[in-house]
Amino acid sequence: MEHIESYLTIAAAFFIVTVSPGPANLALATVAMHSGRRAGLFFGLGLSAGLAFWGFVAATGLGVVVQGTTMLLTLLKLCGGAYLVWLAIQSGRSAARREEDAIVSSQKGGWFWRGLVLNLSNPKAVVAWMAALSMGLGQETDAQAVATATLICAVLGFVNYAGYALTFSLPGFMAGYRKSRRWIDGIAAGLFALAGFSLIRSALTR
Repeated sequence: MEHIESYLTIAAAFFIVTVSPGPANLALATVAMHSGRRAGLFFGLGLSAGLAFWGFVAATGLGVVVQGTTMLLTLLKLCGGAYLVWLAIQSGRSAARREEDAIVSSQKGGWFWRGLVLNLSNPKAVVAWMAALSMGLGQETDAQAVATATLICAVLGFVNYAGYALTFSLPGFMAGYRKSRRWIDGIAAGLFALAGFSLIRSALTR
């Protein structure tokens, strides 16, 4: 019973962090509206794999090492910030394209790997994992309970990303995206740039 309550606490905390708007969810929504359900699901699967990796890092205690190693954390932040700036550039280019050029560019794939790289280059993910796990687990918690909690959170992450992919690939969202593609991609470019430069600045000022 004690473990069940801990799992519920962890799941609730992690779910709130996962569903909140951020670079990963923003990118997934844009991919789903732009390229459809299949692309969105593969992108979400890549995000889930990256998120699960950071969950493993946090659960095994390596998260503390990552947070405590200044050089490694700085490198991760710089890589993550650079990738977000790259996404900003891609979104900006998409906003500047004519409709027929945008249709051709939407055929490009590799969605799983793009999603994987996005979450692997996000050092804040390990902080979210550690915060969620620490809310329900104590120092005496056994390895099985930690593994179970990590698995629950990983499943929640996948459910969240699948939900985003399925929702934003609905015909209404895709039609709305086509009508306002330049505005949506322009706003996404600004948000990605803001997040990317903020991450780079935090790395350089640490």
